[in-house]
Amino acid sequence: MKNDTRNILQRWREAVPNDRMAHLIRDTERAFRKSLQIRLAEYGVPFGHWTFLRVLWESDGITQKELSAHAGVMEPTTFAALKVMEAQGYIVRKQLPTNRKNVYIHLTAKGRGLKNKLVPMAEDTNSISTRNIAPDDLMTTRRVLLTMIENLAEDEQAWEEPAPPPTPKRHAKSKPGQ
Repeated sequence: MKNDTRNILQRWREAVPNDRMAHLIRDTERAFRKSLQIRLAEYGVPFGHWTFLRVLWESDGITQKELSAHAGVMEPTTFAALKVMEAQGYIVRKQLPTNRKNVYIHLTAKGRGLKNKLVPMAEDTNSISTRNIAPDDLMTTRRVLLTMIENLAEDEQAWEEPAPPPTPKRHAKSKPGQ
């Protein structure tokens, strides 16, 4: 859709200037994604594949399950993307003869070669997004966002931890004859 990011900006300026922080962060991410998608399209790399490539450039040879966890997606999504990436010649899937259960994902030379082409595009996206923003403001933004993630991680952990068992109630012993 044309002007997606401009539409997001107009919505924030005119319709919902004081909407929740979560919505602003989500829309910012959408604008980043759109900007990078336009650039990745030059090489025929969908944004979803970018996520997997980024992980594999740093951790080549991990299991499909680990890749899903690092990318933050469900395993069926990873499986479908890897099938396409394998057909494009970016990755190979291997099993160890001693462990047929795990599938390990390895970049091919073609997949590794994309890093030198695609990472500068992501860096351009970041540079464009931070244009006209003072370095101190960027440091503050980074610190605030990391603190928000930390707060939400603590909250998530609290929800995931099992509640302590209820303390047994002690009944007063009755005296004989009562």
